[in-house]
Amino acid sequence: MLGIGVIATVLGVVGLIIALRIYLYIKRQPYGTDAMKEISELIHEGAMVFLKREYKTLTWFIVIVFLLLGFFVHWFTAIAYLCGSLCSMLAGYFGLNAATRANVRTTYAAKEKGESHALIMAFCGGSVMGLCVGSLGVLGVGIFYRLFGGDPVTSVHINGFAMGASSIALFARRLCRN
Repeated sequence: MLGIGVIATVLGVVGLIIALRIYLYIKRQPYGTDAMKEISELIHEGAMVFLKREYKTLTWFIVIVFLLLGFFVHWFTAIAYLCGSLCSMLAGYFGLNAATRANVRTTYAAKEKGESHALIMAFCGGSVMGLCVGSLGVLGVGIFYRLFGGDPVTSVHINGFAMGASSIALFARRLCRN
């Protein structure tokens, strides 16, 4: 019988594969005129520059919390925190990448094929982020459960992973409003 950690790890990988397939589907769709493509590329480039700057700022926070957790709680918890932070950052990167690629394709689909096709494209663009968040979360928890499954302090380590993922999402949201 497969353990919970194995099942979670497998489901996390399956979710990431599905997210990748959806992203590739988005990339295969027509983007419209050359002007639409040019504007889309500029929006995408701006979004990636913003994300890079945001993550650069968040790196200081991650390092400080990593060290605090390592010295005052446990180094395994600190490593789990770091992994959760990185997973959250990856989900943000993949999600923003997919969303900016889907925007122009949604516009083109609305113009050429109607509302239903545009809705499907918009849904696909957003679903990549959702699948990445959920899949990376389940994957990380599955891996840490497998590593520390029988240990009584497993929840402390796994909570470190959750804290890393949550703190990046919260601070990224806060930075976006400023």
